[in-house]
Amino acid sequence: MSTPIRAMLFFMIIHGPFAASTLLRAAERPFPVTEAQRQILPDEQILDGVVEAVHRSTVSAQTAGRVEKIMVDVNDFVPQGAPIIRIRNIEQRAGLDQAQAALRETQARFIEAEAEYQRIRGVYERKLVSKAQMDSATAAFNAAKARLEAAQAGVAQAKESLGYTTISAPYSGIVLERHVALGESVQPGTPLMTGFSLDALRVIANVPQRLIGPVRQYNQARVVPPNGGSPIAAEKLTFFPYADPQSNVFKVRVYLPPKTAGFYPGMFVKTAFRVGEDERLTIPRAALAQRGEVSAVYVVKDDRVNLRQVRPGRIAGDQVEILAGLDAGETVALDPIRAGVYLKEQARAGGH
Repeated sequence: MSTPIRAMLFFMIIHGPFAASTLLRAAERPFPVTEAQRQILPDEQILDGVVEAVHRSTVSAQTAGRVEKIMVDVNDFVPQGAPIIRIRNIEQRAGLDQAQAALRETQARFIEAEAEYQRIRGVYERKLVSKAQMDSATAAFNAAKARLEAAQAGVAQAKESLGYTTISAPYSGIVLERHVALGESVQPGTPLMTGFSLDALRVIANVPQRLIGPVRQYNQARVVPPNGGSPIAAEKLTFFPYADPQSNVFKVRVYLPPKTAGFYPGMFVKTAFRVGEDERLTIPRAALAQRGEVSAVYVVKDDRVNLRQVRPGRIAGDQVEILAGLDAGETVALDPIRAGVYLKEQARAGGH
């Protein structure tokens, strides 16, 4: 059975035999109306693309040691900052203890040198000691201060080395590969784990040479979700500065808004690039009655309301393009539900 016949039967079943047309005075309209208008809409070219993660990296060891614990594995989701691997830290902890002991010693010697400096300075101001003694006390104080600063730096370095024994996730993401096993010895630079983030995604699309000019000019694109939802406007576009010599296409990176749900790296999607603009007949999306494959609007003309099947096209914001079934200037109901209820009530009244 063809689509027009199915549409006719569907709406006749819903609204009855008198629903096709009924008198309606403007003052009696129980629903708002609007006119179909021609508007300038963007002309788009739909191309294929593949989703990829913006952040994909391999975490490497920054200190030597033996892998003591592995907290996550392949395909696990890891929040940012969560520990993923721990390296045996006996040597690093001993180094920190030694650095802290050295710091305590230098702090005591600094306090002693400072007290001696203040004592000599007071005596020198009363001209009871020579300048040579004052210079010697000053040099001893400065040396103690320098040793204290070096000891403090040593403790900071030891803490940093100890921190390297616990490897944390640099961002929230999913583990792709694990490069080490429990008990394995690692050195600085040894790869540990590879992963990517789902918070920042982009689409890689190949734009033909004939389209790259207008695509660059308008610099706008929308990505169609794989589940068929409303297209998502791109945050920005990045153009590769050269074409592939074999296929003569330009790669374009289309960045999705942060934390866009429903997209995953490796997914195949459609991307609509703006390449121009054109005048199209449109109505508000709210005026379109959609039942499966059948689309229709309630048309008000000459104090009559009629149910008419239409063929919708692209959706731009709160407007939908009408390809067939409606002319510019025609009046349609903005609330199809209330218009449908009105038709059923009128059909029931006409039946009695």
